[in-house]
Amino acid sequence: MSRKEEYDAESMTVELNLDDGRNVNCAVVTILTVEGKDYIALLPLNENDENEDGEVWFYRYSENPNDPNEEPQLDYIDDDEEYEKVADAFDEYLDNCEFDEWVDEPGESAD
Repeated sequence: MSRKEEYDAESMTVELNLDDGRNVNCAVVTILTVEGKDYIALLPLNENDENEDGEVWFYRYSENPNDPNEEPQLDYIDDDEEYEKVADAFDEYLDNCEFDEWVDEPGESAD
């Protein structure tokens, strides 16, 4: 089973080394597949492990199929059209999460 299939979004974090030299700890929100490519949605956290502004960062995500222990590769998305497709897929993911939470409320019906 790959990391993509076994990650736990509530406890999984990654540390990014930004171009400006800063290190930012990010919570993994989800991994999405868009047009056959995988992308990761990250929630940047401050020093108190909180996200203050609701900003989400998207990166291309890939794993080495020959070495499941190797760290996944994250790549910056520099194409605006590609970024928009990922953002739209993430919005759909959020809509589905909200719907699932609403449907799963105990004692309430979804009609």
